[in-house]
Amino acid sequence: MSARRPAWLLGLALAAAGSAARASVNSYRFLHVTIDTPWHIFLFLLMGVFAPFILMVVLMWRNSIRKREIARARDGAAPGAPPHS
Repeated sequence: MSARRPAWLLGLALAAAGSAARASVNSYRFLHVTIDTPWHIFLFLLMGVFAPFILMVVLMWRNSIRKREIARARDGAAPGAPPHS
């Protein structure tokens, strides 16, 4: 019984080592790494960086319009009237 245990462990270790080597070779086949890959990563991250700034500008613009309408209503002017110059 004790002679079978080292053989079983050796077989398990060889199977695990062989599958890791095969997986590392096959992973590059599925990634399709080309010269354009760094540019794609850069552009993807660039969108993630600039999207909050674009959202911030849109929200500030929207909020300024809302505050202007509230100020005009408080001053008694018509909602669509041009500002006094």
